[in-house]
Amino acid sequence: MRPERVPLELTAYGVRGEPIPYDEAVQGPFAPIHVGDPWGPPWSTTWFHVRGRVPDGYAEQGVVAVFDLGFDGPTGFTCEAQAWKDGKPWRGVDPNHRWLPIDGREIDFYLEAAANPRATEAGPEPSLSMLAVRQSPEPAFVLRQAELGIRESPGDGSTDLRLDTSHRITAVGHAHIDTAWEWPIREAKRKVARSWSTQLALLDQYPDYVFAASQPLQYSWMKESYPDIYRRVKEKVAAGRWEPVGAMWVEADCNLPSGESLVRQLLHGKRFFTREFGYETRILWLPDVFGYPGNLPQLMAEAGCDSFLTQKLSWNDTNKPEHHTFMWEGIDGTRIFTHFPPADTYNGDFSREEVEQSVRNFKDGGSSNMSLYLFGWGDGGGGPQPEMIESAHRLGVTLGRASDFFEAASAQAHDLTTSVGELYFELHRGTYTSQSRIKRLNRVAQEALRQAEMWSVAANTRRRPELDKAWKGVLINQFHDILPGSSIDWVYEEAERDVAVAAERATGVGRDAISSIAGHGSTTTVFNATSHERRELIRVGTEDVRAVVPACGWTVYVPGPAEPEVMVSERSLENERLRVEWDERAVLTSIWDKEADREVLSGPGNLLQLHDDNPTRWDAWDLDVAYRDSWTELTDVGVIHRRGGLRGGIGFQRRFGSSTVVQTMSLDAGSRVIRFQTEVEWRERHKILKVAFPVTVSSPEATYEIQFGHLRRPTHEDDPRARAMFEVCAQRWADLGDGGYGVALLNDCKHGYDIHGSVMRLSLLRAPTHPDPNADQGFHQFTYALMPHPGDFREAGVIEAAENLNSPLHVIFETGLVPGTSRSLVEIDTREAIVEAIKRAEDSDAAIVRLYEAWGRSCHAQVRTTLSASRAYLCDLLEREVEELPVRDGVVELDLTPFKVLTLKLER
Repeated sequence: MRPERVPLELTAYGVRGEPIPYDEAVQGPFAPIHVGDPWGPPWSTTWFHVRGRVPDGYAEQGVVAVFDLGFDGPTGFTCEAQAWKDGKPWRGVDPNHRWLPIDGREIDFYLEAAANPRATEAGPEPSLSMLAVRQSPEPAFVLRQAELGIRESPGDGSTDLRLDTSHRITAVGHAHIDTAWEWPIREAKRKVARSWSTQLALLDQYPDYVFAASQPLQYSWMKESYPDIYRRVKEKVAAGRWEPVGAMWVEADCNLPSGESLVRQLLHGKRFFTREFGYETRILWLPDVFGYPGNLPQLMAEAGCDSFLTQKLSWNDTNKPEHHTFMWEGIDGTRIFTHFPPADTYNGDFSREEVEQSVRNFKDGGSSNMSLYLFGWGDGGGGPQPEMIESAHRLGVTLGRASDFFEAASAQAHDLTTSVGELYFELHRGTYTSQSRIKRLNRVAQEALRQAEMWSVAANTRRRPELDKAWKGVLINQFHDILPGSSIDWVYEEAERDVAVAAERATGVGRDAISSIAGHGSTTTVFNATSHERRELIRVGTEDVRAVVPACGWTVYVPGPAEPEVMVSERSLENERLRVEWDERAVLTSIWDKEADREVLSGPGNLLQLHDDNPTRWDAWDLDVAYRDSWTELTDVGVIHRRGGLRGGIGFQRRFGSSTVVQTMSLDAGSRVIRFQTEVEWRERHKILKVAFPVTVSSPEATYEIQFGHLRRPTHEDDPRARAMFEVCAQRWADLGDGGYGVALLNDCKHGYDIHGSVMRLSLLRAPTHPDPNADQGFHQFTYALMPHPGDFREAGVIEAAENLNSPLHVIFETGLVPGTSRSLVEIDTREAIVEAIKRAEDSDAAIVRLYEAWGRSCHAQVRTTLSASRAYLCDLLEREVEELPVRDGVVELDLTPFKVLTLKLER
């Protein structure tokens, strides 16, 4: 910037609370403001009206308005502004894009400036509460610069710095913008508008430049709130200059959501791009997600994706990735071409040093000579700068589309290594547990949606708009900094509210459908949303009674024969299969398997252990291995209450620190599942609470449920990979077995496990203080369960037991159905296949049935349905027909390979 500078005239209008639209803002009471004046209490908006005149004799070209709004801190984590010109969003103003081009002599435009404070990921206590600071009246920033200047060209396009062309780099402009993190969703919307408007201007300036942006949700924001930006984006997409990438609705966490949630991320994401742009992205673009489960390759392929991109595993704390370009093989055998950009960043600065390092770092030169380079400032930093594009020109690096790179690289590569199973992220292990309330709400909402869709199909009701809204309320909050627990308190204030609303909306739809099915009368009807028959206790009046309910269906309850009750004594529970004993501290001392004639426990069981938890860098994210160095066993116990009957149990209370745990341990007649219903008033800081079960089973590996299947992980620490897996993520269960006997640890909303040697542990609660100083404080409720079993976990029914824990039977009184009648919507003649979803098709009144092979073995399945089904089709996850299948007397025959996910469309 040359020194011929002229001050600009500014007036300002401050707005507290939620942002207001342009038309309203420009009518506000503006007052003069000068360089050196403070502005903007935290999270407020200040509208600056910028006026002036280019002096006579000033430069004819290169005139710009230059601003420093008080840019302190890292890019994307300080104040930012949207420039508005002629009533339309023009460009963003941020630390890397401080100037706006001036065309003509008269200057008149507005800046919508966001006073965004900086949260912390670690450091001194107490950390800053964003909920509290948004009430602060004190200005957070000082206006430092607002003047005209003359901007010189960022480069002359010289080529004397060109890199060696034997390795071909495709550079893609990008601005990774977290949907929420250290800012709320409302601010992410404005970050997107600021960055995208800046990039649209760059696309006009540089005809060879291509910009890629992910997350269809963010496009929907622009469509709704910034139609002019969205119109211009659509024009650039049509011209091939703007590349929609990503496939998922948001860049979702992939460890914690259910398999069906991942399907819906892909379904809603790809349908949006196809509908809006006539464009189908074939890349799953997840550069910043905290690990990738072993069945994701199959979901990608079934959704029409053939390529995968991330760079997150370059952050691994123990074992760095051995390859940048390889084939990723899922647990079902599906292979996906995978690329990790070797610059190990999605925020490249296009310096010669970084680009050269990217080439040197590439680990697969013997199989490929191509790599991808992502450049641009993210998280509100505005994306690439003109200087970066000029650097590409000087270095001779091709600016291109990610899709073109993947097409060329996959065709050119040869003899690629194949990586099988999950891509475990060796960092951020605390995200399996942090912010437990949102994790529980997510699990509850997923189940509510599952049941709402199933019973709506059964009742032939059409509530698609409501269910679609509920699903999207869940999907947005599965973003990889929301559901994992690594955002500010403001985010969780909104997320917990919104996911609860989604769950309530789904529950209401399901309740209406059930009411339509059940009618009104004097009978009791029991509904079962799982895909296996249930023989389970329900509560009728003041009694526990046994109900037998078909798969994916309902039955009208009739009393059955009497059966033995659970024996309850001062120190034991006992049914036909197990005898459970405890000591005076209510710590388990024995679980005797009466059928197998063996002891299950090798030490004190259901032992609560409290560890210090002080990660060195990323507080809410990380669980450092050093946490294992110290712990306290929580054995102080209050009054013990006992109850008998078909469901025997004891209740007790433990106090520690400033917290209280209340547990009810129960065992049903005839059951192998010991449940621990738990309520916690949690008031600890920098602690992690675990529950331990030492067992008399050992194996070098334990089995963990993931989406649409399971996989095995080491229980030893004999090699670096095993040592890195000191905390792992699971869906609803984990099992330690030696083939002849096993023990499963089930959960209804927890995800963090560590099974080492013969000790099985489940992480229950954490208490980080950054970026949310009050993370997890307050009330929690959850249930976990222990299930000892002879033989293999598959035949023993562990998968079904975990389903039951997460999907309680639904009992409706005063129904009008005939006693003894029942109906199953879908029944499968093998336990190996499980129904994951029954829903209405997206584009018709057909029914969609999604099922998968759960045992890891090939099987033949007869799918019998009472739904109207004159024709059946195999579809992909986007419900596009692939193959017609014969239907005979309501039965469809299927052959499933291990962990195969199949989607059936049943037409009337």
